[in-house]
Amino acid sequence: MARPREFDELAALDEALLQFWSHGYEATSTRELAQRMGITSASLYNAFGDKRGLYRRVLDRYVERSLDERLRRYAPLAPRAALETFFREIIERSVLDPQHKGCLLVNSALELSPHDAEFRRIVAEVFERIEAFFCQCIKAGQAEGTLTRARSAGELARMLLSVLLGIRVLARSRPERALLESAAHSALHLLRAGRRKKLRAT
Repeated sequence: MARPREFDELAALDEALLQFWSHGYEATSTRELAQRMGITSASLYNAFGDKRGLYRRVLDRYVERSLDERLRRYAPLAPRAALETFFREIIERSVLDPQHKGCLLVNSALELSPHDAEFRRIVAEVFERIEAFFCQCIKAGQAEGTLTRARSAGELARMLLSVLLGIRVLARSRPERALLESAAHSALHLLRAGRRKKLRAT
């Protein structure tokens, strides 16, 4: 029979998440992870495999606790309110983080995705989910007349995804509320219905 875990696995994962999030993947050693998690290196390998396997578990947990939880909360909101709340909370988290850690998913895209096909796929799939959420909200807003129909929902969703990623990267070095809010407000303003000016008769 397998021996039961002698430590709280979820608590250990949370500590590993904070270590990776603060220092990055490459700069974090297995020894540092074990110390942060309060376990031996042998226990780390037995429970999670190698450092790469642990990072995969950490990234899955991060997505579940941040993105999945938020999307569940946004589901009952009106389309425009859901989009505005999404960006407002992202900016709030960015501004209030004293370490300016950014988004672990975006950090993974920059550090691991260029040379790791598996993590490139994982990150791309999550980005696609975010884009799908944006697209769903925009389609619903277009149907009820609160969001513009000047562009397709897919095109507008891709624009919002680009703005989101830009905000997350910018916040690492310039976590200024006014700057980040300006980027979000400009994008959200373009979505509002009735913003196209009528051509003057000549």
